[in-house]
Amino acid sequence: MKALIVVDIQNDFCEGGSLAVREGSQIIPTVNQLIEKFQESDKLAVATQDWHPQNHGSFAANSGGKLGEVGQLHGLPQVWWPEHCVQGTVGSAFHSELLPIPFVVQKGTDPEIDSYSGFFDNGRRKETEMHQLLQKHGIDELYVVGIATDYCVKYTVLDGLHLGYKVNVITDACRGVNLKPTDSEEAFQEMKDQGATLISSEQVLDPAHRL
Repeated sequence: MKALIVVDIQNDFCEGGSLAVREGSQIIPTVNQLIEKFQESDKLAVATQDWHPQNHGSFAANSGGKLGEVGQLHGLPQVWWPEHCVQGTVGSAFHSELLPIPFVVQKGTDPEIDSYSGFFDNGRRKETEMHQLLQKHGIDELYVVGIATDYCVKYTVLDGLHLGYKVNVITDACRGVNLKPTDSEEAFQEMKDQGATLISSEQVLDPAHRL
């Protein structure tokens, strides 16, 4: 069984947000088409949602670090981010143009560790309910889209592969932060090298592509 994983299409990661990713909202029409195809085929769609407490340690304002620089958070390398996706704020909400998705997995709720992946925190110390949810529905193959290619998409894909799922990354339905200009390109290559399949939305939306 196959599932669509929609990663972090939230206001703070789209234009006008506190951690806006270039062209973030431009993927939404394509993602909506994919959501519709999966739902019409009675396949599972799951959204991940960054859901940080106000005192989250990854925020530069809390760490005392400089935005975009890398420091240490409880023994792990940590990029210092602007405040984003704080629980209950407008910025943490899904973009208004994104179609509703019935299953939502929240992540990043522990102030002491960041959580890019939809499966685990960055140290794999705690697990979200994602794997349990997918197993409950008999899922063995994932299609992943969303924001950001070089962080939350990448780590969701890598953890999915680590857990034994077949993983497809729909590349034109992802957008990256790109602290360095090549970050997204390198992320796609890393995902491919680890066993993910890189495909286009056109391939998936083709009526001949069976889910």
